[in-house]
Amino acid sequence: MITLDQIAKRFKAPAPKASGLGALLKKPAASWVEAVKSVSLQAGNGRITGLLGPNGAGKTTSLRMLAGLFQPDAGRIEVDGIDVLREPQAALARMGILGDAHGLYPRLTARENIVYFGRLQGLSQEQAEARSEALSELLDLKKVIDRRAEGFSQGERMKTALARALVHDPANIVLDEPTNGLDVLATRSLREALRVLAREQGKCIVFSTHIMQEVEYLCDEVVVVSRGSSVARGTVDELKQQAGCERFEDAFVALAFGNEKEAA
Repeated sequence: MITLDQIAKRFKAPAPKASGLGALLKKPAASWVEAVKSVSLQAGNGRITGLLGPNGAGKTTSLRMLAGLFQPDAGRIEVDGIDVLREPQAALARMGILGDAHGLYPRLTARENIVYFGRLQGLSQEQAEARSEALSELLDLKKVIDRRAEGFSQGERMKTALARALVHDPANIVLDEPTNGLDVLATRSLREALRVLAREQGKCIVFSTHIMQEVEYLCDEVVVVSRGSSVARGTVDELKQQAGCERFEDAFVALAFGNEKEAA
């Protein structure tokens, strides 16, 4: 179970540079940017929960707070009942996180990347090796598992990074726009893996996206985020009913922007 309860975060923006006499007389005041105003989400085991919103809506910042990278200015974050702020190590141990950067050690093979992170997570060498083998099967990495990561395609890099995040068999999986830059086959492979992890292994999966098709194919529940706030929550059918729209894309526009003119 992952819970975000009215979390908020703002950042200090650089002050504009003054020139001439104005720079000597008065220092420009810094401004603040509200990246997240009020986002709430509750994701349960065996379910895939989507955080859906346009670019700049606050999805990535919300997930980075969940991962303990930023401390929220307000709100509560819990993972399996563990407060992320009070017990960050215990909460992180319950999660496998795939961020928006899939950095791998290029001179290590895919297997070595996965095993290394397994060891960092406290697994024995034998356990880490066994997990790397199981994950290579699940994520269709058999052909590249013993190749150096240098020169991997975007899909191969993403799947290796996902295996690395799953090596300690976490109960909760957090993905930030995982299909960015993937081709059709890699995207289909990832979707199938996520279905197996949720439906067959009972994992709690949260992922952010701005792609309608992904949400319709995968999500048991969707949280719509717009301008830093969660504005709607429900299944795809429930959201279409809330918006009074037959097409999910139209429902998203209505819920996130109010009307199509504003969205344009």
